[in-house]
Amino acid sequence: MRTVLVTGPGGAGRTTVAAATALASARAGRRTLLVSADAVPAFPGGAEAAEVTELLHRARVDSAAHFRAELLALQDRASGVLDLLGANRLDGEELTELPGSAQLAVLHTLRRAAEGDWADDGYEVLVVDLPQLADALSLLALPGQLRRYLRRLLPRERQAARALRPVLAQLAGVPMPAQWLYEAAARKDAELAAVEALIEDNATTVRLVAEPGQSAGEALSAARTGLALHGLRVDAVVATRVLPRHSADPWFADLAARQEKCLDHWHHEWQPGTPVRETAHLGREPRTVEDLALLAEACGAPDDRTPGHAGDPWWTEDAGDGVIAWCLPLPGAVKEDLGLVRRGDELLLTAGPFHRAVRLESALRRCTVSGAALTDGVLRVRFTPDPALWPRTP
Repeated sequence: MRTVLVTGPGGAGRTTVAAATALASARAGRRTLLVSADAVPAFPGGAEAAEVTELLHRARVDSAAHFRAELLALQDRASGVLDLLGANRLDGEELTELPGSAQLAVLHTLRRAAEGDWADDGYEVLVVDLPQLADALSLLALPGQLRRYLRRLLPRERQAARALRPVLAQLAGVPMPAQWLYEAAARKDAELAAVEALIEDNATTVRLVAEPGQSAGEALSAARTGLALHGLRVDAVVATRVLPRHSADPWFADLAARQEKCLDHWHHEWQPGTPVRETAHLGREPRTVEDLALLAEACGAPDDRTPGHAGDPWWTEDAGDGVIAWCLPLPGAVKEDLGLVRRGDELLLTAGPFHRAVRLESALRRCTVSGAALTDGVLRVRFTPDPALWPRTP
């Protein structure tokens, strides 16, 4: 399934572009599902997939309902512990969602698309309206981070000792973790792995939406580095509410000239490789399918190109004298904002406000980090084999 994740700075018309992209995909003859938390005036708004046109369906992310369902399910699974503590059960009617629940609801929706209720419905294209840019980047990194936390807090190898827990509990005088906790962790890990696989799939791309301007340009440049850090490809930058180039009104002409200058910079920064598409200002808020159709042609249907790699874009180079260089393209990165720490079998990377923990390949775990450099937008981390960990040749 071709997946397009749509995001951009707040107020740029992100949801409208997501709907127009989905409409363009359906008009190109591909069965398409649009997922959005925000309202799309021309589309139905139910939590289940509802028909917009013959080839286009739309489903809404209901974060409040998801939060209630998850908390009540957790309460049921932990009923033994709660009863032991004398806790009072919570009713669904009294639950209000907490901060962060919206992000978890989007991840749940992505899992449904990847392997759940919608996986067998024959959708060829999935268009997801993500939150605004900063939150979207955090959201896309969340499955990998949560899986890492689960591995550290509840290592799988400890499950092998579950038969000894009653004995250990008596010896230690404290209750040992119940089996349901490990089973719940394994279930969540499998769900997060499905979402992570969807995000890292080489048929998944990000579509950035922004209204031409200086602040939007700065946000896009920063996002370019963050997306590259996580191995995500941008399939298009969609410039919204573009004014006519020529106007007799001096005020409009000045505003259009500033937009044009910004667009010229975007074309230079993102091309070749990433097209910059322009959608005209309609002079009104898009409210109907006909309005979206006017924008759909400019937004374009998702193409079938793939980034040429599955998941991470890292590659290795022979740096000579037995040194291995591990390389990652980081366009827009600044040397002063980069951080790199080796911790066990992981490499902890920082690029400005973005962070990622990368698990090292087997061969690199037996090496020490001997240096790193950022050259022409590519980060090269040098690894030197550790003589104590590499087998010696006679």
